[in-house]
Amino acid sequence: MSNILLVSNEIDRVRELSAALSRAGFSCTACIYADDVIEHDLRQAFNVVLIDVSAISSQGDSAWKWFRKLKLRRLLPVIALVSPSTLPVFAESGFEDFIMKPWNVDELSARIRRAISRASNVAEHSLIKAGDLTIDPIRCEAELGGRLLALTFKEYELLKLLATNKGKVFTREALLNEIWGYDYYGGDRTVDVHIRRLRSKIEDSVHTFIETVRNIGYKFKDSGPA
Repeated sequence: MSNILLVSNEIDRVRELSAALSRAGFSCTACIYADDVIEHDLRQAFNVVLIDVSAISSQGDSAWKWFRKLKLRRLLPVIALVSPSTLPVFAESGFEDFIMKPWNVDELSARIRRAISRASNVAEHSLIKAGDLTIDPIRCEAELGGRLLALTFKEYELLKLLATNKGKVFTREALLNEIWGYDYYGGDRTVDVHIRRLRSKIEDSVHTFIETVRNIGYKFKDSGPA
């Protein structure tokens, strides 16, 4: 069963829509205030977020920052519930889809299922795999043999960059520019330290992913683990 988070400040409409979606086969959690869900890790509980645009436009910057974070990190598909008065706000928001009030539950159910299917396809196609290693750019996570790796942000970014360019040799300077930026003043040693820490987390006697190219830099093995 797909789990839906509904964010709206219209209490009666929330109850009505939640009940209708439940009858349509969805598990629906209603939230009256957008601020109540800002700190939640929505990926762990929901498949789609339905947002009444008036609910977040009336609650100030914090709700909009939450929404933008959700969008920019591509965590979940978001469908807007729009009224004629909030249509201009929706037009500038960047939601995946929308439905106008009064909401038709059959149409909304179809849009929800389509959004879930699209998100599932995108997630599957975006995975980077090398043997037992799987990198999920949408969730910013990496797993080895089904075990979630405890990587720092820089370690994850290094791994993703190398794995996305299998066989390509990166100089230490190139890695510094790509991961730390052109304005970073640290030396090449920074790259070596992070590569060593990354290797300690993803490599062992069975797995070898990153190769050192003498006097140049590093590359990700074409064939994956040894």
